[in-house]
This record gives sequence, structure tokens and C-alpha cells, in this order.
Amino acid sequence: MNIRDRVKELRRVPASQLQPNPKNWRTHPESQQNALRGILAEVGIAGAVLAYETPEGGLMLVDGHLRAETLHNTEVPVLVLDITPEEADKLLVSLDPLAAMAEADADKLRELLESVETGSQELADMLTALAEDAGILDGADAAEGEDSPAPKLADRFGVAPFSVLNARDGWWQERKRAWLSLGIESETGRSDQLIATDSQKAAYGKDCVGTNKITGELMYKEGVGNTSIFDPVLCELAYSWFSPHGGTVIDPFAGGSVRGIVASKLGRQYVGHELRGEQVVANREQAEAICQGDKFQPVWIEGDSRLIDKTCSNTQADMLLTCPPYANLEVYSDDPADISNMPYPQFLAIYREIIAKACSLLTADSFAVCVVGEVRDKRGSYIDFVGDTVQAFRDAGLAYYNEAILVTAVGSLPIRVGRQFAASRKLGKTHQNVLVFVKGNGKTAAKRCGECDFADGNTLPEGDSNDE
Repeated sequence: MNIRDRVKELRRVPASQLQPNPKNWRTHPESQQNALRGILAEVGIAGAVLAYETPEGGLMLVDGHLRAETLHNTEVPVLVLDITPEEADKLLVSLDPLAAMAEADADKLRELLESVETGSQELADMLTALAEDAGILDGADAAEGEDSPAPKLADRFGVAPFSVLNARDGWWQERKRAWLSLGIESETGRSDQLIATDSQKAAYGKDCVGTNKITGELMYKEGVGNTSIFDPVLCELAYSWFSPHGGTVIDPFAGGSVRGIVASKLGRQYVGHELRGEQVVANREQAEAICQGDKFQPVWIEGDSRLIDKTCSNTQADMLLTCPPYANLEVYSDDPADISNMPYPQFLAIYREIIAKACSLLTADSFAVCVVGEVRDKRGSYIDFVGDTVQAFRDAGLAYYNEAILVTAVGSLPIRVGRQFAASRKLGKTHQNVLVFVKGNGKTAAKRCGECDFADGNTLPEGDSNDE
């Protein structure tokens, strides 16, 4: 079938009269819709949509569904094809996949983008995303300032708000080092049982953090020293994207000091609940040294998080950010109330209770962010901790709103994964799941957050002054 030989005529037809094809397989995210509106507003419709006549005399779309939907009552050019429904199906399934196989000439695309001026933010975002996908814009281009063809997504949001966050990126690693240089030592206060012995480190690498006392499995986590910490850059992004400046953050599984210190520097009031007294003491000492003069001083409450609805009853939180124990992957203490000590069914029941009580402290139209990873049982199979976490938040009345994958550093994984994969076909895990939920209406929650206040990419925030 040669389309050129099958063009019956070119008509101008109100877009509302074109029939959507029920077999159309393409979906159109909001970002694409916004970009198209910007293009249509600036340059108008540049190409005809494709359609064929139905036996009833109507026009059935083959290509151009989003353009037709966006323009609605506006007249659009339509190439009417003399084809059968079966031939239309072939076109419908082939047009976009073939276009997606094209590659970009980075030099030509850079020249073109530098010559384009646009007053449409949506179109600017689309051009920037195109350039980033083609690999012609990176962190170095941020310094170009007004010479850049369009504002980068990273300039507005810290990093491009896509569903894959790359913590291996050079910019990310540099910013993480900057945060840690403030004196953050989130591993301080951890139980001795999570510290590997010298012989373990010599045998299994410096990233070994010891042996899980329940499963006997050697544990490896990326971080400072020999224990895992929450990534401060991820924390900064989460606060900037999903909480209002000056708002209050509740954290039912506080752990180390990172989330509290970063909140203080970003002008948020942090309230964390932590079972272990030694961790609370260590966190407070770090905050006293790092957050002096900040308007909002982080608060850590010592005790069982099952009581969070009582100990924090006066808290009206604008965001929940937490990273819970990954079942018994790491055992934090011998305290009977420590859920990392418990068999998974018991762990899950209490975990769900804590999530529900913490979410009850969230105000309406607020976001909750939970960073989790999958965990294996004694037989080596995943227990679906991620799925159980999603269900726990849903049962607490929140909607599952976003999910991102945080690609973490490889560390010593290449050394270990060969033997592991050969013996069991278990893949080396280099990511965590960043789950985002909303209590109430997502668009209203976004408005409550206001403009993203991510600091300049080359400097850390200094924190709101207590003298204001």
C-alpha cells in the first residue's frame, strides 16, 4: 500500500467532526498535551491529520488524535485516504514506532535549538527535553545562562522530574558530597550489630555492613563508613517537589539525621519519631552543630511510633517523608518494640498501623513520600514489601500518585554479583523505589506546595534565618 496513491482529497474539517479510532493504542501524557498546545499557539497546525471515510459517511481518524482533540472546533486539514479498515489498522500500528526509530544528529539539533526563540513555556520544556534525550544538554550547559535556547527542566526542578532518578550522575554525587561536608553523620547512633568486623570487610569488601542476625545473610548497603544513610539529594528533591516552604514534615521512621537536617536547611519544620534513644541523642547533637541559626530546628521524638498519633497529636503535617525498616534486612536493636526484629506477618501488621496513624496527622491535600526496597525471604524470594507498602498507604486513605526508581551507586556489586547470579540467577539490585501518595486532591496539593524552591545547582541552601 502506497499512501500517496491512496489520497482521495484534502479537506478542511472542524476537528470535532473527526471520529476517534477505537483501536488507537497511543496515550498522551499531560506533558505532551501541554507541549502540543504551545506549538499550536505559536506556529499553528503544520501537518494534516489522516482519516478515511466510514460506510456511514463519517471520517475515522488514523493519525492525529491529539491534534484533533486539542483543536476541537477549529478547522484542521485532513488527508482523506481511500483505504479499507484493515489497511487503516496497518497504518495505525506502524506510524509512531517507525518514527521512534529515528536518531538525532546532535550537532544539527543543537544549532536548530539555539536558533529557536519561543514565548511558550510548554514548548520550551519540550525542546529542552528533546535536547536532553539527544544528549546535547547536560550539567555543563546550565552555566550557559541566557545563551541557552530554553530553560532546562533541571533549572526549574533540580533535576528533570522523570520517573528515573540517577544518583550515579556526577552532579548528584557532587551535591551529595556537599551535603555530607556539612558534618552529617547519619550512621552515628546505629547499633554495633550493623558494623562489619575487620575480617568481614577484608573478605567481602568495604561495603559489607555485617551479618543479619536473623537470616545470617551478609548485608551490603551504600553509604558513609559502613552503614547506610538516606540520600540527602533525594531528600532535598522530595521536600522541594512535594512540600510547601515553611511547612511541617512528619516522619514515623526517623532513623538517622539526614531528613531532619535537610528539612532545616530548606525551611521546613521536621518532626521525626525514632525508637532508639542513642539514635535520637546522636541526631540532636548533629543538628545542634549544623542547624544553629536556622528558623526551623529539627525535632526528634524518642519512642514507639505506634504512639505517634498521641505524641504528635498537635502536629498538622504538610508532608510525610520516611524510609521504613526493610523488614528484617537490617536489624537495628534488640528492643522488643523494634519491628525489624519481628517475623514478617507481625512486622507488616504493626507497620500498617504506624503508616495509618502517621497519615492521620497529614492535612488535606498533602503528599506522602516513602522510599522502600524489595526484600527476600529465607528461601530467596521477594516478599513484595513494595506492594504491601502501597496497600498500607491506600488503606490509610491516600491515593498512589507517583512512582520513581532511584538508581543507586554500584559499589562493590560487580565483585559480588557474578558468584551470586551464577549460583541463583539473582540479579544485582541497584535501585530503590520512591513511592508518592496524595491525601486529597493532587492538583490542590501541588498548588499548596507552590513554586519549586530547589536551590541553585552549585550551592547548598543556607536555611531560613531564625532572626526573620
